[in-house]
Amino acid sequence: MAMTDVLANLQPHTVWAHFAALCAIPRPSLHEGALRQYLIEWAHARGIKSLVDDAGNLILKKPASPGCETSPGVILQGHLDMVCQANAGTVHDFERDPIKPQVRNGWVIAEDTTLGADNGIGVALALAALEESGLVHPPLEVLLTVNEESGMDGARGLLPGTLHGRRLLNLDTEEWGHFYLGCAGGVDVEVSHPCVLEALPSGYVLWRMEVSGLRGGHSGIDIHRGRGNAIKLLADALHDLSEPFDLHLVEMGGGTARNAIPREAYAVFAVPAADTALLEAWVKDEREVWQEWFAESEDNIALACKPVPAATAAGQADAFRAIARADRDNLLGFLDSAENGVARMSDDFPSVVDTSNNLGVMSLAQGQFRATFKVRSLHDERADALADKLILHAVSYALRAWKDGAYPGWMPNPSSSLLALCQQVYTAEFGRPASLQVIHAGLECGLLAASHPHLDMISFGPDIRGAHAPGERVEIASVARCWQLLKAVLQGLAKG
Repeated sequence: MAMTDVLANLQPHTVWAHFAALCAIPRPSLHEGALRQYLIEWAHARGIKSLVDDAGNLILKKPASPGCETSPGVILQGHLDMVCQANAGTVHDFERDPIKPQVRNGWVIAEDTTLGADNGIGVALALAALEESGLVHPPLEVLLTVNEESGMDGARGLLPGTLHGRRLLNLDTEEWGHFYLGCAGGVDVEVSHPCVLEALPSGYVLWRMEVSGLRGGHSGIDIHRGRGNAIKLLADALHDLSEPFDLHLVEMGGGTARNAIPREAYAVFAVPAADTALLEAWVKDEREVWQEWFAESEDNIALACKPVPAATAAGQADAFRAIARADRDNLLGFLDSAENGVARMSDDFPSVVDTSNNLGVMSLAQGQFRATFKVRSLHDERADALADKLILHAVSYALRAWKDGAYPGWMPNPSSSLLALCQQVYTAEFGRPASLQVIHAGLECGLLAASHPHLDMISFGPDIRGAHAPGERVEIASVARCWQLLKAVLQGLAKG
């Protein structure tokens, strides 16, 4: 596959060539088949053994370098899929269109969509290791999982005994200079409710309210940065509006992924035509309050409210029906008051979030309401407790709620022999030790440890900013340092 011109001159060339191939092949969660097939053919052409397990994961195997056959095997691990987000007004079909990377001031960036550096750079590093000539290495397995971003289904479905290596390098963290030796576990909370629909009264005008311009971000890594949640802001506005106005709620929507802080949300509602001037004044005042409130974290926040074209309630009963007042009050009360954001900071790791939740996706269409929260914690029991609290909160508003998609965290092992070797290599290569950290995001290491408890694991990666949001970028120099470290670690492991 031809390398895009914008990445062709970047170093290390092999890593960026692989990343260019990943940018060219669409790979949203649950649609990794084309990329997997491309990689199978790539491996076959190089004599690298490949297999696909029952969960859809791709495993590539390469024998040890001569003389290193008795060294314990090493697994390089990443995931094939990416989070797909685009700015409002950007026309991009993530199932068909390639990602369009640009180089800006030492970073590779996708300006209007997510870039897929999470975890495309990790995958590219692993593939480059498989074909690097002259690299001394132990027996290598490259595990490339599927559907990590929307359910961790690949890691969840990996059968015990599939992997034979004893040490695993996860290449899915996003801050250079740190070795990660633990991560948060998580669980989703799903909420639903069938609403009673009613005809709109005569003399009412339909409006569309939109919240936009928010930065969004990764619901684990960025949850503590004070960024606005578009769904929460919309619910707050509608809840406040429902007191002075006779508001009939027709439709709502916001967010596209449970693990991304929602950047945009909207609602369609009807109020009396006589209240038009009052509504416009209220929206203007609310917008100014938001802009002051988020002055330091959201400089582009926007709140707009416009009449739905040619749509008044008169004669529109079949096309537009609102939910009953009791349902409106329950939904808005629940969304407005539900916990969102940081619940607890870590006692053991300064500045690291221990427990949080993100209201990531919400919809109300034709009376059917759905919402999804992403709960995370460094302690599985705390994630479970917060999820139970959210469920009880939903039930108090007469909504149905349940837990889904739970996965375990990865408990730190400070006495890891792999960690000790990696620290020794890092210090030799860069003149200082790496810091040790845990990450408030879901890596697949917890699930891999459940199916392969013998594994000694560590994670590292380059500097990636804005993962899970348009404008995602990765620092070029840190990718080169990751490549330098990966090669040195593999050579150190090969020599025992």
